[in-house]
Amino acid sequence: MEGRIWSLLPPDVAGVELSPVAPLGTCAAVAPISQHRIVSTMRGTEVVSDPTNALAVEAAARRSQADEVHLAAMHRVLRAQDFGPDASTHFRLCALLSTTRDTGSGRTEARLLLRHLTFWRTVLAELAPAAAPRLHVTALDPIVGERLHDTVRPAFGDSLVPLHDEPERKRGRGYYRGAALRVSLHDDKWDVGDGGFTDWTARLLGDAKERCLISCLATERLADLTPWSDGGR
Repeated sequence: MEGRIWSLLPPDVAGVELSPVAPLGTCAAVAPISQHRIVSTMRGTEVVSDPTNALAVEAAARRSQADEVHLAAMHRVLRAQDFGPDASTHFRLCALLSTTRDTGSGRTEARLLLRHLTFWRTVLAELAPAAAPRLHVTALDPIVGERLHDTVRPAFGDSLVPLHDEPERKRGRGYYRGAALRVSLHDDKWDVGDGGFTDWTARLLGDAKERCLISCLATERLADLTPWSDGGR
């Protein structure tokens, strides 16, 4: 399944093989996350708990050589949280990150959001068509909301993977800015992905005009919840 996802990535997306550990504080310094949720080591490192944080650091380093940076990674993460008796604290994520400078009026956000949503639509249509996949989008800024209406939604039309508005979303507000997205299966019974805009590369580069969109898909959860995994197709 992960091999097929790799093959569906646009050619301008660079694959990154992340280290199992990152410098201590990478996650908490980049994202508004407590260090208590991260497994820290005695040698000034931490186990990667979210690949998008590490990708943000890498993307910021690459931005001096490119107008836009698009990165992807498949990585097993470990989190120091109790997710309940039926959930594992370590799991694999397919992560995307796109960053570039804003051109104004929400156009950059709409373009990046359409890019990520289109990719996940392609993945779900290919790997989980029988699992009633859905994409959900929430506008967290009125200007971005206008671009969702006139740019993003019209591009989906009568897609096999429908795009739903989710204005009632509460999770991630304060973590995401501008807009957030979510991926679900079986008529919204199970979440398998999440994402949104962050200020991570803007802070790393010291440029408030930098825009950064992240999104992730839990590949093992996708495999468990789709008929695709049964036949090995």
